[in-house]
Amino acid sequence: MAQISPSVGYSFSIRVRDTNRVGTFARILAAIAEVKGDPGAVDLVSASRQYKLRDLTVNARDVAHAQEIIRAVSRIKGVDVLQVTDCVFRLHHGGKIRLQNKVPLDTRETLSMAYTPGVARVCLAIAEDKRKADTLTIKHNSVAVVSDGSAVLGLGNIGPEAAMPVMEGKAMLFKEFADIDAYPICLDTQDPEEIILATRWIAPGFGGINLEDISAPRCFQIEEELKKELSIPVFHDDQHGTAVVVLAATVNALKLVNRRLPDIKIVIAGAGAAGVAVTKMLKTAGARHIICCDRKGIVCKRQMPDLDFSQAWVAANTNPDNLSGKIDDAVRGAHLFIGLSGPNVLSARALATMAKDPIVFAMANPVPEIMPEAAAPYARIIATGRSDYPNQINNVLGFPGIFRGALDANAREINEPMKLAAANAIASCISEDELNEEYIIPSVFNKQVVRRVARAVEEAAHSSGVARRRRSSNHAGPTVPAEIRPVRNGQPDPVAEKSIRTLGTPRSLSPENVRAAGHGARSSSHEVHAVHRHGFSSARNLSCGH
Repeated sequence: MAQISPSVGYSFSIRVRDTNRVGTFARILAAIAEVKGDPGAVDLVSASRQYKLRDLTVNARDVAHAQEIIRAVSRIKGVDVLQVTDCVFRLHHGGKIRLQNKVPLDTRETLSMAYTPGVARVCLAIAEDKRKADTLTIKHNSVAVVSDGSAVLGLGNIGPEAAMPVMEGKAMLFKEFADIDAYPICLDTQDPEEIILATRWIAPGFGGINLEDISAPRCFQIEEELKKELSIPVFHDDQHGTAVVVLAATVNALKLVNRRLPDIKIVIAGAGAAGVAVTKMLKTAGARHIICCDRKGIVCKRQMPDLDFSQAWVAANTNPDNLSGKIDDAVRGAHLFIGLSGPNVLSARALATMAKDPIVFAMANPVPEIMPEAAAPYARIIATGRSDYPNQINNVLGFPGIFRGALDANAREINEPMKLAAANAIASCISEDELNEEYIIPSVFNKQVVRRVARAVEEAAHSSGVARRRRSSNHAGPTVPAEIRPVRNGQPDPVAEKSIRTLGTPRSLSPENVRAAGHGARSSSHEVHAVHRHGFSSARNLSCGH
């Protein structure tokens, strides 16, 4: 079995004092190499005739490996280990995010406008028309990242306090990639009704709700109820963000093997939140032959009495031949394997029984369903959820742009046409000339991605009738590629197809459009004049301070 490589996720800094003799530092590096550590930056802190003081950063595979490296260095004659610092814990010290004022409170006049007495006039304007909160508060650009800590990463039910670092990280991603202000909200309850109530109560201060790391099947109930009760987008990223990016990767992978989505057999390992959502999205995009597997094996109709409502849906809507058995039985003759489960569930022997040019998306983290090294002799295309292999399928490609487009459209919800448009936009970031087996999905640092996704989602929101803000510009958009053309009852759906048309090039950064690209707020003329009843009589006076 292939061994996990050292990574920055287990990096540490070690301060050593070594005798000032030629070859001493070389022995330190040799000791690290002997136990397969990965040394990085070296800083000389101080030097004298007798000693040198250095800080050395090293990547390890896990905590036990880091301790093994430290022991190896400590055993070197003439070398003293003075201090060891975990780089990941150091980065998290004091938290990773903070609030920052947009306007400096450095004069009495500014204070009087930002707070009392001036702020009272703005409060009265919103009290008379609540819609003005979208333009006069942070609401229009704010997202609540709500979790109960019940299904955090691959760690399981670790509780709300332990979920905070992940939710802070999510907020960082929203800000960095889409200039959205996101706030971690970790609730000390795992009762679905209490989560629904708490989220409903805080909703007036947010433009959208991102549900995160809530276990199945409760997550389905929570999302559905909140979507019914709230007039802002509610999006469970573990479900839909994953599904959008998986569909984008599938579209590009199928181009390379010259196959169509309706014609292939797909096996999905994992029937939890992500597995169910990926299944639904692939079916919406045209897939016909999907088999899902859980811990017990293939999900089939015979199990219906023992399944929860989400798995019962899977049993009723997949596995057309009603097969039973283990995952090895499911993948025989399959064209695409999608892993959303756990480590080492797919053997190389089973992979060898798949159809010609198999595609493998092994996305369990940190250890995938099959290591790429083990899959390489058999699979034509391999993708994982890890950043140290090609083709990382990462939700960061989806949710920032999806929310950016939904907020810019002031959408009531994030619907299927918007998700399909997002998948199409992600896939289109790789040109036909660039597309190859090791590049089917763009990098998370590709700045085109958020812009294209946001534009496509905003356009789909308008076309599908859920947008409440006027279009920033007129875009006809090209025909939807056949690979992800939506279907209904086995036939093309022209209404949904119209809703997911996307744009060929990024929107220009005109004053009306800069916010969609993450360059600040925009207000249309009707929004500016909406404050006149309690504000100034001329829009010209509103430009003060800009």
